[in-house]
Amino acid sequence: MTERRSVAIHVPVLARVEGEGALDLRIENGDIAELRLRIFEPPRFFEKFLEGRHYTEIPDMVARICGICPVAYQVTAAQSLEKLFGVELDPWAQAMRRVFYCGEWIQSHSLHIHLLAAPDFFGCGNAIELARIAPDEVRRGLRIQALGNELMDLFGARSVHPVGVRIGGFHGAPSLARIRDMQDKLRAALPEAEALIRWAARIQMPQDDQAFVSVAMRSPNAYAIETGDIAASDGLLIGADAFDGHFAERHEPHSTALFSHYRGQPYLVGPLARLNLNHDRLPERVKRLLDESGLALPSRNLFHSLLARAVEILLALHEALRLLDDYRMPDSPWVPVTPRAGVAVGCTEAPRGLLWHRYEMDEDGRVINARIVPPTSQNQARIEEDLRLSLLNFGLAHPDDALRLHCEKVIRNYDPCISCATHFLRLNVVRA
Repeated sequence: MTERRSVAIHVPVLARVEGEGALDLRIENGDIAELRLRIFEPPRFFEKFLEGRHYTEIPDMVARICGICPVAYQVTAAQSLEKLFGVELDPWAQAMRRVFYCGEWIQSHSLHIHLLAAPDFFGCGNAIELARIAPDEVRRGLRIQALGNELMDLFGARSVHPVGVRIGGFHGAPSLARIRDMQDKLRAALPEAEALIRWAARIQMPQDDQAFVSVAMRSPNAYAIETGDIAASDGLLIGADAFDGHFAERHEPHSTALFSHYRGQPYLVGPLARLNLNHDRLPERVKRLLDESGLALPSRNLFHSLLARAVEILLALHEALRLLDDYRMPDSPWVPVTPRAGVAVGCTEAPRGLLWHRYEMDEDGRVINARIVPPTSQNQARIEEDLRLSLLNFGLAHPDDALRLHCEKVIRNYDPCISCATHFLRLNVVRA
């Protein structure tokens, strides 16, 4: 008897985009006949809201796009406009922007590891269940996350939608006493971050080998966070202004959200892509611990993203400490800015991956139009491809609940905006 199975997996809650989505899966004769990742993304109009706004308003406005990674949007916007305006940042401001960004990596990665992703690999439905079997590990993760928030607050005046960044630098500079206190906390967190890597390396991950293109920024002398060019694992290396010549967004008939492609193919952005391309830029102490973990790079298993996030937490702690060791009180935390007309383009590495901004400005420093390409939209086509390959590897004969849970695990592994809903997939099965 031929069995036809139609599976609709619904994603009713999306963080940040505040939309709805679904995964439609139809299995016929033991094979995938249809797989569509549908994201319903109602208009939020952020790019339209920016039109007519003065450049001084942009950092605070774009911070509202995401409550988890506002620093990424602020720094990307600020650096894009500073380049157009010919602004030479003080070395102090350049260094502290990187420290500020490190705080976001620490809090976002720790949140995802402990509250969203790790429960999947321990058979737990949520972080509360995980805390019952791994209480010390979850408490450690919450401490690391809180430290990241505190580091963001240090330069942003608050950790959620911070307001410290301005075009030309920062509105203010933390006191030496606050910096010394933060240094002590960062040093105390190093052993905890190292223990997190060892714990993450011991988690049993599905063996799911796939071929994909990794895309991330790459810097000549450091692990790329806030500066660098755009690189791909096939050898591409371009400036941010050449993004449109190689990457394209398009609408798919089954989704209102944009799908991004690189030379016509899906691609990966995010922590694993960064680690694949930049592991040679890690500090020696982090490299040694990564070697101990046994992770071979570049990795072709997307489930290694959890370990990649743990590695980047330790990297961010080291980077913040290194830069704060030379901290001084600046004569001024910002430099004067004179706007000019033109096109501002820039990118940084948000916790979830490459973030690209483009602004067309008039001579008064007001936005004519804006375009923002976030990491989640760049990963959507890759998620859809990953689901197809991963389900075939997992086995389509599994019970419906097992298929649903596996799909949840695959999607959540990317840390997309929809992952804020711990259980977001609802399975409807029709059998004939």
